[in-house]
Amino acid sequence: MNTKLRIRVGADTFTATLFDNPTTTAFVARLPLTISMVELNGNEKYYDLPQSLPTNAVNPGTIQAGDLLLYGTATLVLFYESFSTSYRYTRMGRVDNPSGLAAALGRDNVTVTFEVQP
Repeated sequence: MNTKLRIRVGADTFTATLFDNPTTTAFVARLPLTISMVELNGNEKYYDLPQSLPTNAVNPGTIQAGDLLLYGTATLVLFYESFSTSYRYTRMGRVDNPSGLAAALGRDNVTVTFEVQP
């Protein structure tokens, strides 16, 4: 899988490269998806999906700005700051160039559209 994801936040658009795993395959099957993501901890936006996705959780040690991860079985998380973590996530993908991502996402809840890039 060399699937590219388009992430739209207001007037800003980012591309992400998805990893080849059962989680992203199940996620892509649900796209396009426009959701209201909730702010958390000044470093991430999250959304609780209505249905679980397959998981293969690991502790990444360090979260990088632009990481798209699954927490638990159904919480989609888009990180806009880098930091160390002890939590476990399933890796889904990564924003190719996260420059400007934090500014686009802001510090409040935000509407985000995820769609496969043609």
